[in-house]
Amino acid sequence: MRISVSSDMDEPVARALLGQLRDRGHDVVAYGALSPGGDPQWAACSEAAAREVAEGNADQGVVCCWTGTGASIAANKVPGVRAALCTDAYTADGARRWNDANVLALSLRLTSEPLLKEILDAWFAAEASADAEDRENMARLARLDKTRTTP
Repeated sequence: MRISVSSDMDEPVARALLGQLRDRGHDVVAYGALSPGGDPQWAACSEAAAREVAEGNADQGVVCCWTGTGASIAANKVPGVRAALCTDAYTADGARRWNDANVLALSLRLTSEPLLKEILDAWFAAEASADAEDRENMARLARLDKTRTTP
C-alpha cells in the first residue's frame, strides 16, 4: 500500500511512524519536516499528504503535528479526505470501520512509540463497514464534498 505521511516537525515519533510503516511493507512518501526541503508548516504538509490520497496517488495518509488537531483540520479541507485524529487504538478502529477514514491524524505530543504501534495495528486491521446506515453516511459526505469549491 502507498501511504503519504506528513509532519511539521522531525520528532522521534514521526521517524518511528515512517519506520513502522516501512516495516509493514508499505511504500511511504514523506512531506514536511520528514522530506528534505519540504514545507514544514502543518497546513502545507498536511494538505500535500491529503491531496495524494484524494487524487488517488496514495491509498491512505498519515498527518502529524504537535496536537494532531491542525493536521487533521488541514487534511479535511481537501475534498475526498476523511481524516480522523486518533489518540488510541479504539478510536482508530472506529474511524476506519464507521467513518471509512482514509487519513490518520496523530499528535506528536501524545503518541508514544508503543501507542503508535497499537494505533497502526487497529487502523490497518479495520475495514469499512458494509452496514447500510454507515454507507449512507459516507454517501452523504461524498455529496457534501461535491458542494465544496477548491482553489
